[in-house]
Amino acid sequence: MFGKKRYKELGNLGEDMACHYLLQKGYKIIDRNIRNKIGEIDIVAKDAEDVYVFIEVKTRKSLDYGLPLEAINYRKQNKIKNTAIFYLKHKNLYDKVSIRFDCISIIGAYESYQIEHLENIF
Repeated sequence: MFGKKRYKELGNLGEDMACHYLLQKGYKIIDRNIRNKIGEIDIVAKDAEDVYVFIEVKTRKSLDYGLPLEAINYRKQNKIKNTAIFYLKHKNLYDKVSIRFDCISIIGAYESYQIEHLENIF
């Protein structure tokens, strides 16, 4: 059974893999693990068109507990959106930049894994 520490390690590994993937695709990583009084965002990046992309990363070692994207329910989406608004206002970027919400799903770890990047998912 996975302990809380092991889940955190897997999550961190997934975020590292997602950042590496995004950099290869030409994204610029702006921030990671943003936490504020509203919630948390895994990665904030900018794409080639300077769109601010708020990215939720979900990592699973296997499909035993379902697809990673199934964990991003309506409530989680709203929390991410509100966290992003707070972040943009704090950075004085609100109403000044284009934004979108993406998800990166990772199944597996280390040498054997699959990455799926879904843009503008919610």
